[in-house]
Amino acid sequence: MKTLNVKHLTVAGQLSAADVPALLDANHVEWQLISTVNWTDYPYRPHVAFRIAHCGDRILLQYRVSEETVRAVAPHDGGNVWEDSCCEFFCQPDAGPLYYNMECNCAGTLLVAVGTGRDDRIQADPAIVAAVDRWSSLGRGIINEREAPAEWTMALVIPVVTFFRHHITDLTGLTVHANFYKCGDKLTTPHFLSWSPIPIPHPDFHRPEFFGEVRFE
Repeated sequence: MKTLNVKHLTVAGQLSAADVPALLDANHVEWQLISTVNWTDYPYRPHVAFRIAHCGDRILLQYRVSEETVRAVAPHDGGNVWEDSCCEFFCQPDAGPLYYNMECNCAGTLLVAVGTGRDDRIQADPAIVAAVDRWSSLGRGIINEREAPAEWTMALVIPVVTFFRHHITDLTGLTVHANFYKCGDKLTTPHFLSWSPIPIPHPDFHRPEFFGEVRFE
């Protein structure tokens, strides 16, 4: 099982997603690769990395991507963002069966849901999704598929209320199980990368039994 320690940062007052990259730089938060190609039918491996920290009541998450094309046509939060250039964070906060999927395309359009498996997802209330602040170097507009710039980055500030079926007030000392993904189901070159390997025959990110261990300091 892969493991990751998440640094605790002290941040006073409000913090916007646009501030996250500089804050993580200043605190020397290390990049982690999302580089596992689990399925030989989808061999394309764009360069993808993430880094993560927390402030007790907020997760600070940044993705950095270099890929052949980008696409962001999901028209609103809760839509089919996984069909676009999409980075994803799946998290199981405790030993119970519920886990969350937080899927964000390269323009910051977000899907948040919870359930015990792929077929029983319950989407978060729009107000909960709206509370996740997002910033993308590509802006927040619709992007029809086009050749990508050399690199794009996206940052999110995820408040603990996003885990809406749990009662988490402080992440400090919490150990969760999680995985991080990069996909693009409807891109010219579809791909399905993970941080923690998923040793099954066909693409499926909804496999909490293969999540890694993430420890919040």
